[in-house]
Formats: sequence, C-alpha cells, structure tokens
Amino acid sequence: MNQKFSKLRSLLQRVFAEMRWYSILITLVFYASSSWLLLRWAGETTLVEHTDFIYWLMVTGSTVGYGDLSPTTSAGKYLVAFYVIPLGLSIFALVLGRVATWVSNQWQKGARGLKSLDIEDHILVLGWNGHRTIRLLNLLIRERASIEDDPTIVLCVRADITNPLPGQIEFVKVATFSNDIDMDRACVEKARVVLMDNPEDDLTMTTALYCSQRNPKAQMVAYFNDESLVGLLQKHCPNVECTPSVAVEMLAKSAFDPGSSLLHHDLLDVYDGQAQYSVSIPSDLTPIKVERIFEHLKRHYRATLIGISKSDNNLNILVNPDLDLILYPDDKIFYIAEKRIIDIRWHEFLEA
Repeated sequence: MNQKFSKLRSLLQRVFAEMRWYSILITLVFYASSSWLLLRWAGETTLVEHTDFIYWLMVTGSTVGYGDLSPTTSAGKYLVAFYVIPLGLSIFALVLGRVATWVSNQWQKGARGLKSLDIEDHILVLGWNGHRTIRLLNLLIRERASIEDDPTIVLCVRADITNPLPGQIEFVKVATFSNDIDMDRACVEKARVVLMDNPEDDLTMTTALYCSQRNPKAQMVAYFNDESLVGLLQKHCPNVECTPSVAVEMLAKSAFDPGSSLLHHDLLDVYDGQAQYSVSIPSDLTPIKVERIFEHLKRHYRATLIGISKSDNNLNILVNPDLDLILYPDDKIFYIAEKRIIDIRWHEFLEA
C-alpha cells in the first residue's frame, strides 16, 4: 500500500513539476467536476446550478469569498473547508505562477532577442559597435519623430547583449547575418531600410551581399572603415549606398579651412542647429527648374537646396546644381533646414 502511494505521489510530483498547460487544464477539470459531484452528494442544491456553480467555485477557489453564495448543509460546509478551498487555492496559485512565469519568459526572450518578429516596412540595423550603435539608434529615433508613418526600428546583432533600448526598438539576436532562418526572424525581406555597421569590414561585406540578394528593393547603407572595399561592393551590389569613414578627411579640411569639422558635425546633428534632409518631387508635379525650387525653399521655408539626384540613379548625387537644370517628378532634392519640412506646398513652386 505504501509503495503504491509512493508511486502515485512521485507521478503527481513529476506532472506538476513540468507545469504543462495541459496538466493544469486536466487538474482544473478534475477539481471542478469532483467539487460539483461532492456538493451534489452533500445536498447543496443551490450551489450545483451551472451558472451559480461556476461563479461560486471561482470566487471560493481563489479565496475572494464574496459570501453571496455559501453551503447550507453540514456536509457541504466540511467539504468546502477541507477540500474546495485548500485544493482551489493550490490550483489558483499554480495557475498564477505559471502565467507569471510565461509572461516573464516572453519578456526575457524579447530582451535577449530570441523572439521572431512579424513586421514590415521597418528600419533594420545590422551590427553592434557599442556606444556608436547606441548613438545611431538614438538618432534614428529622433529622425523617426519628424516623419508621418513612424516605422519600427529593429536592431539585429550577433553580440551577446540584451536590448539596449527596450520599449523604443525591437531586438533580434542571431548567430550569423547570412542565415535564412535567423534573418527571417528579423523580417529582412520586408524591411524598408537596412543599415549595416559591423566592427569588421569583411563581415559588413558579406552581410551587404546577402541582404542585397534577399531584399533588392530595400534602401541599403553600409559603413566601412576601409574605403578600398567600397568599390568592390558597389561593383556587385550597385544598390548599396556605401558610407566610408570621413574622420581623416574632416581633420585635413579643418587644417586649411578652420571650422569645417564643426560645420559638418552641425549638418549631421539632428539635435542642434541646421541639418540636412531630403525629399522627392511629387509624381504629379510638372518639370521645374532648380532655380525656382532654390528660391522658393529659401524664401518660404528658410531652407537651402544643396544637391539633387535623379530618379533613375539615386546614388549619384549632384551637389550645387546649376540653376537652369530641369528636375522631373520623383527626382530627389537635398536641403539644409532647422528641421524636416513635413508639408511642402509644391503647387506654389509653379506659381509665378
């Protein structure tokens, strides 16, 4: 007898130690069924009515105890005191613990980047460079606030870190940037923009080749420390915008033109001073001269046009274009302003 009881106890301990949802559901069904049968046996006619029974069992089992329904027979009172409440409290604590554990695990999976995302049209940042990546993310968050559609920002890394900006960005941790299963978790095929910045240029190169093949329509930008790799990548992936380090160039420029590095920093800093932005000419606008755009931006928006790119080659930027140059719909203009111009009244550019 003792051996059978010991086996039964071991079985129950093993089942509840695993804390599977199905075991909890089976326990709830057994608890409710046995309570109803015992209450019926005890002569509790009111408590065994279906609606009243479910309500009373939930209130009693969780020890809330409103008191509007209660057992009336002696057998029913003993049954509630020594079976319904103790067992109900144990099951209630078990369910709460299981739910709390599940919520905690889901949060930790998100913080550790182990969850798969289901998003599209987002900005995907690939790589981790410590404080530089943090600054990049903060700048993206700042820039995002100035546009209307508010895209999701996703950081995808190989480094062993947790989400550096929880609540502000999504986070995915992968083993490699060239594995379909890993990169599908970051929805690489659905990204609007892919930014690549890794400590090693060769990793950036392979990442750019992979992402260009998986999502050829996305805007892609890759940062390189060694400018010699830029030409090699653009030969195979002309759609990737390569950004080499310009720290040395800025240093040399400041030697002969004092203040140049401060000027460049101001144009890149979205927090203070003037900054550089871009916008495409609407598709329903008729051709227009650079002169008209330059004058209207300066006069009505306190902005300065500094460059343009044609719609058929966005990576070819023409700085300081001639005033007589004709621009067409979908061409892009680059301008300097205190903040991004959200609502440009393009029809006024054509008025005399």
